Amino acid sequence: MNPPDRKYSKDHEWVLLEGSSKGTVGITEFAQDHLGDVVYLDLPKVGTKLAQYDKLGEVESVKAVSDIFSPVSGEITEVNEVLSDNPEVVNDDPYGQGWLVQLAIPDPAELESLLTAEQYEAFLNELPS
Repeated sequence: MNPPDRKYSKDHEWVLLEGSSKGTVGITEFAQDHLGDVVYLDLPKVGTKLAQYDKLGEVESVKAVSDIFSPVSGEITEVNEVLSDNPEVVNDDPYGQGWLVQLAIPDPAELESLLTAEQYEAFLNELPS
């Protein structure tokens, strides 16, 4: 269910390392499923600097408004502009076209504190139903 090529946070975000210092961030299938239909995303501007686990933005769904946290430190280099007019893409393709931001990662070692796909699956299985 969760692609093995990325790392996951216990807050249900993922990061895909591209090269040695660029990452793409999104929310997991689990997160989008529990949120329901996404109707709006509040994402940071290019140039915003975040520390690991800082609030990255908000996702608004028909059920709730939830914070999104950055799984790694970095500076935002790109925001997925498609989502401003079509936030439902996060529901349709959370690991592909529904990515949220890309960032420059100054310390890729931070990824070691995140979960592998297998560890994330085990974490999900421990959550109360």
